This record gives sequence, structure tokens and C-alpha cells, in this order.
Amino acid sequence: MLKFYYIYVLRSSKDNNFYVGFTEDLKSRFKEHSSGNVISTRERRPLEIIYSEACLSKKDALHREKYLKTYHGKLFLRNRLKSYLTG
Repeated sequence: MLKFYYIYVLRSSKDNNFYVGFTEDLKSRFKEHSSGNVISTRERRPLEIIYSEACLSKKDALHREKYLKTYHGKLFLRNRLKSYLTG
């Protein structure tokens, strides 16, 4: 059975900022964020998942997460999500 590693982007409804993360279990990780168990997003709730990617290797997923946190990665996300963000 294949194991996936997920990169995800959350958007805060409170401040409209993004949070990029990595996990092996997207559903339970989102529950942790939503319930306030993650310090970095606790004060930014409510949150919604607006983007995710699945990778087959942990190395690739961590590399992708690191990229999405860079200036160029943020530009990629804004361009990729342009129609979603503008309505």
C-alpha cells in the first residue's frame, strides 16, 4: 500500500494569511489546527484548507513545503489560487 505525505496550505479567516505545513495524516492534522492544539495557528482560527499536494516520498514533501514558504513559492500559490482568492 502506498503511503502519501501531504503539503497543505491553510488560510486564516481572521487575518487572511496563509500557513504552509506538512503531515502524513491531513485529516487529523487539520483537526489539531482547528481545535487550537498547534501554537502557530491557535490565534489565527478559524482556518480552512485551501490547497494540498500529495507526495510519495517524505523527502520530496519536505522539499516542497520548504519551497512554498519562500518568496517564489508564495508567488506560485497566489497565482495558482488566484481564481479561488478573488471569488
